[in-house]
Parts: sequence; C-alpha cells; structure tokens
Amino acid sequence: MFASNKRPNSTPWFWIGLAVVFLLSIILRFWGLGRFNTLVFDEVYYAKFANNYLTNTKFFNAHPPLSQYIIAIGIWIGTHLPIGQDTVNNLTGSVRSTWSYRWINAFTGSFIPLVIAAIAYQISLRRSYALIAALFAATDGLFLVESRYALNNIYLVIFGLLGQLFVLFGLKHHGIKRSLYLALAGVWFGASAAVKWNGLWFLLGIYLLWLAALAIKWLNTLKNAYIGRRNTTPLQNLSQLKIGHLLVYLAIIPVAVYSLAWIPHLQQNPTPNFWDMQKQILSYHERIGDGAKVHPYCSDWYTWLLMLRPVAYLYRTAGSISEPLSFNSPSLPATTGKIIYDVHAMGNPVLWWLSTAAIFYMLWLVLRHSPSTQKFSLFSQISDRQVTDNWIILYLVLNWLANLLPWIPVTRCTFIYHYMGASVFSGLAIAYFINNWLQSYRSSVRILGLTTILLILLAFVFWMPVYLGLPLSLQEYRWRLPYFDYSQLPLWIKQLLPNWI
Repeated sequence: MFASNKRPNSTPWFWIGLAVVFLLSIILRFWGLGRFNTLVFDEVYYAKFANNYLTNTKFFNAHPPLSQYIIAIGIWIGTHLPIGQDTVNNLTGSVRSTWSYRWINAFTGSFIPLVIAAIAYQISLRRSYALIAALFAATDGLFLVESRYALNNIYLVIFGLLGQLFVLFGLKHHGIKRSLYLALAGVWFGASAAVKWNGLWFLLGIYLLWLAALAIKWLNTLKNAYIGRRNTTPLQNLSQLKIGHLLVYLAIIPVAVYSLAWIPHLQQNPTPNFWDMQKQILSYHERIGDGAKVHPYCSDWYTWLLMLRPVAYLYRTAGSISEPLSFNSPSLPATTGKIIYDVHAMGNPVLWWLSTAAIFYMLWLVLRHSPSTQKFSLFSQISDRQVTDNWIILYLVLNWLANLLPWIPVTRCTFIYHYMGASVFSGLAIAYFINNWLQSYRSSVRILGLTTILLILLAFVFWMPVYLGLPLSLQEYRWRLPYFDYSQLPLWIKQLLPNWI
C-alpha cells in the first residue's frame, strides 16, 4: 500500500501516525459498545436478520444479504467469547449480548481510515496527505456512529473503497499482476453491491474516470500535446485499460460475486427465487414513499451537503447519571429528565462543511479546465507535480459525483447516511488542500493548515458525546443539537425553506 522511501535510521513517523489513528479508531468504536441494551435504529432489521440466519428462521430481506451474514458471524463468535456478556436481551429473537451483534461492525469500521489513507497515498504518493486523510476519516462522527451498531453502511463503504484501492494497485502493474488486482477489485465491488445496490456507485466512479482518461488522451492527441512516460500515479495509466478489462474484471466478476452472495439466503428462503427477489426489493423501495409521514428524519440529497438533517438513532432521559437506563418504558420528557443520552448520526460539522466547500472548489477547477476553455492540462507539457494534482482533483470530483448524483432522481425517503460514500471523497478533498497548505513556503498558510486541523479535532471532541451516547445535561445537549434540529428553527426560517427537510 505504502512504498518505503525513508532513510534507514529515520524515525518512522508515518507508520507511528497511522498506528495512532488506528488505535484511536479502535478505542472510540469499542468504548462502551454495549452501553445501550436495546436495538438502536435499524438494528431492529439487521441484528434480527443476522440472528434469523443463525436460527434458520425464514424472512424477507429488503436489501442484499452480505452485511447480515457478517453480523451473524459476529454474533456467533461473540456468543462464544467471555467478553461483553454483562448486557443481554432477546430482541433479536434469541438471547444475545448487545456486544455480540455490534463488535464486528466496530472492528470493521476501525479499518476505514487506513483504507482511505492507502487510497490517498496511491493517488498522490504523498505520505503526509495519506496521514491527514486518515485522521479526518477517524474524526468523522457519522462513520463512528455507523460503526458502533449492527448496521450495514460501514460494509458498503469499506468494500467499495477496497474495490477502488485494488483498481489503483492494478494500474501500477502490467500483465498477470494487473489482472489479479483488477479481479480482486471486481470481487470487492460485487461485495459492496451485495450489501446495498448503491454500492455500485463506487464502480461507477471508476467507469467515469476511465471514460475521462480516454477523452483526455484523445483531446491531447488532437492537440499534439506531449504525453511522454509520466507514471507519477496509477491514475495516469487509466487509458491503458481496455474494454476487455472492464467487461471481465469490472462487470462479470462483480455480477458473479453479487449473485453468489445470495446462495445462503436462498437455501434458507427458497421462495421467492433469485430474480423474483430482485424484483421484490425494487418494488419494496419504490413503495416506501417520502416525507415526514414515512419517517421524521427523511432528507433530500442537497441537504446532506451542509448536514441539515442528521438522524437521531437513540434518545433517552434519566434523573441522574447513576440511574440505570430502562428501555421497557417511554423516555422521560426532556424538561423532566436531568440527564440526556442521545446518539445522532451526524458528521463532524467543521470537517463536513469544509469538505463540501473543498469539493465544490475542485468541481469548479475541473469545469474551468474543460475542453471548451482549451486548458485540458492532464497530459500536456506541465510539471509532473501539476499533472498529479490535476489527476487527484479529477479522481475526487468524479467519484464524489458518482456517489451523489444517482440520488437526485430517487423518490423514496432517503437519509443523511446515504451520503457516506460521497463524503469520503469530499473529505479527501479538504485533506488535499490542507496538506498543500502545510507545505507552503508562507508561514501564514502553514498556520492556516494547522489551525484548520485543530478546529476539526476540537469539533470532534465537542460533539463526541452525541456520537458515543455519553450523558449530557439539558444545557450541554442544547449547545450541540439545536443547530441541526429543524423543529427548533425559528418560524421565519422554516417558511423560507418549506421543502428542504
């Protein structure tokens, strides 16, 4: 993943930094993992479905089954370990510990910052950029929350990112090695689609990049631009991929993996058959509808860019910190309870807003250098550093668009976590700019980069209680959530934005 170019006696700061980020991710995901002895948000589906596979109980699954297989494996392993057995319930249909149906998600989610770091390095060959990208991924609240419960979005994202990473590996090699890496990429893309259909957006991003590479090569050939032997990053080899590569490795293999993933489910639930199951899944999601009547936290795609409608996964109140939480009775009103336990699926606000600004600026850069302006400089006679930077920008913009734009025509109720795939690439965008700032010869620009990182870290610490469900007083809760709670906006603002949330 990461080539070594350090001096033999130099301190391996990069590896130490990655280890610290990974350790931080592990600690945050496993700390108090069994705190809430109930089913949180969509655990009412996925934890139950996973248990159904273990108990051979027939059921209908509105999503492909791969993530529930993994959670089921986690439950089986967790049930046989002496860890986390202090809180149990029978809400999944069997007596299970909360730790057993959550730990494998926490473990898997801990690796996402490392995968993002590997992608950042492969597209730039800059270790500082990879480390900053990993740090930002570890301090994003939405990924933290999704990792701590038996939900499926973590698997969709990590499988899709692994698919992209192995494509990048393949582009660095030729012959058998390239074929092997591309085949593994196809496996990961198929696995992402076998979690949710929108896992295919990661594959769509590769298709868009390939088409862009062919178009750029053709345009520069027309202009007699010098291409030369530039092999700074794998992205510059995209135009070497042939139709056969895409057909075999990035079409047939993903379809085969997706189809094979259904075998255990269909053995347990032989009817409906495979094709009828796909039709029923599509029909199910088309019938869901949209708006507050379907779910109070439905949100349109454009609200995700500014995190206007995060989702409350859990809300409970208690008289004091020492009072045990009960999930067998309604929660006390906020005005009565002195302590609030809240879990919100929301990103790190500072990181989120800066990421949106960064990716829009990159989009503007791509449009400014469109063919119509005669400034398509991805292969022309400019420095290797400029060529690499242009390819990084194109990679991030096209993947961000591939993971966001398909949601525009969707009419069913959608949630902010559907933006997780796209947010990876906007996060990589702000990490790219901050890495450049830190390398500036101007001290004021370097200070800006350090200040931005500090603000992102402080924001993560400030909102951490609503990521982890830590106890808050009513005033502490109000400091953190009203900014993202539509119900608490002034009436005149609601009237200005009648259809936004």
